[in-house]
Amino acid sequence: MKPADRTELYRRLALANPNPRTELAYASPFELLVAVVLSAQATDVSVNKATAKLYPVANTPAAILALGEETLRGYIKTIGLYQTKAKNVIALCRLLIERHRGDVPHDRAALEALPGVGSKTASVVLNVAFGEPVIAVDTHIFRIANRTGLAPAKTADKVAAKLEKVTPVEYLLNAHHWLILHGRYVCKARVPECWRCAIADLCRYRAKTPAAAAPESALNQELRGKPLARRRSFASKAKANR
Repeated sequence: MKPADRTELYRRLALANPNPRTELAYASPFELLVAVVLSAQATDVSVNKATAKLYPVANTPAAILALGEETLRGYIKTIGLYQTKAKNVIALCRLLIERHRGDVPHDRAALEALPGVGSKTASVVLNVAFGEPVIAVDTHIFRIANRTGLAPAKTADKVAAKLEKVTPVEYLLNAHHWLILHGRYVCKARVPECWRCAIADLCRYRAKTPAAAAPESALNQELRGKPLARRRSFASKAKANR
């Protein structure tokens, strides 16, 4: 994609959503960190439902450690891979207390050293909690970057590096949100809704999805299959009875 087209792409996404926000519910960097760890291979909706019950009871590293792994599993059992995630959350809480006095570190290497935290999770926390102009690449963003031609690459890390390089600086802080929301609600994996896409003319995806045909009226369904003379008579009567 040409630089001018990239700028125009972001301009339109920004115009449609000037102040994008993560859909994960959180009230502190720690709550965000835990929510992002829990969101791996799960929806934000399912995570928010679980944390809505967990956080009023325990929303600090010390409080979650006090719950213990078994009790924590009970709060998050509706989320995929909850057993592994519970183990990781307990372990990262312990390390936050031991190494960072219970605070979430504002440092990529320190974040990625925590159990259950990879480059994507670290990028989300750095961007959302600390305002760092970095782009976390999930399946939605990976798909959009390749499908549109915005930043095509074969791995998530390469897409992230490319996006951070080619995204205009004025859009870099919110690029993660615009792209993930666009992928979640418009540029969907199976059937992208190209007919209502604000950036369709800039996109390199060739198999554009047309708008669905309007449903056939009940009158037309009845007319279909009747002999021509009877159709005319039926239509005339229906018109007279309106």
